Amino acid sequence: MKSTYKRLGDYIEEIEERNRDLSVKLSQGICNLKYFQNPRQVAENSAADKIVRRGWFAYNRATTRNGDKISIAYRDGEDCTVSASYLTFRIKDENLLNPYYLMMWFKRPEFDRYARFKSHGSAHEYFEWDEMCDVMLPVPSIEEQRKIVAEYQAVERRIENNRHLIATLESTAQTIYRQMFVDNIDPENLPQDWRMGKMKDVATFAYGKIPKDKDNGVIPVFSGYGVVGYCNEAMYDKQHIVVIARGDSGSGKI
Repeated sequence: MKSTYKRLGDYIEEIEERNRDLSVKLSQGICNLKYFQNPRQVAENSAADKIVRRGWFAYNRATTRNGDKISIAYRDGEDCTVSASYLTFRIKDENLLNPYYLMMWFKRPEFDRYARFKSHGSAHEYFEWDEMCDVMLPVPSIEEQRKIVAEYQAVERRIENNRHLIATLESTAQTIYRQMFVDNIDPENLPQDWRMGKMKDVATFAYGKIPKDKDNGVIPVFSGYGVVGYCNEAMYDKQHIVVIARGDSGSGKI
């Protein structure tokens, strides 16, 4: 019920602790999938960077060109630093608001849409602290929050177990493929009716295009960030292999 909705700012407080003495060595960024990751660039001198202690939150205020999502995460591991441009905060009393429950709220696509709508700026748009504090969310009893979190985490564990199973099966499939078509193949003495060729011999290639309207359809629009919207008109009416042209620089991954 709407009566249970509370203003987030009544439960959180901004923290600005700088890494002045360089005591925290681990530098992290935050991706738009809501978790900490290694940053694209590490500052040579991180004295100005902000510290994120275990149990704190951090988010990137900038929402422009971020896959229509806001990069925010809860620190559940060792202390780290983030860019000085990020905002860091913590829950005032975890007996009133559970941090994992709050993170569940931040992961909702509705929150991403809200953050983008409330972002302001010209060339770059930002979701500032005042806007974060004005977020309204349902806050049931702490017992109910913990129950919801427990059920959610149980589902997450099942999903993660399935991911590990799929990864194992994929690795097995890759091993079988390599044994059959790579390691035991002599290019100079191919089996009967086999031939070596190039991708262009068996496939046609075409660049994607930016859809006119990617917010009101049912067909997913892919980018390097994953699905970034939905449109009504498809480029093709048959199954195709989609390759993101922007690879992971220097790693050979795509």
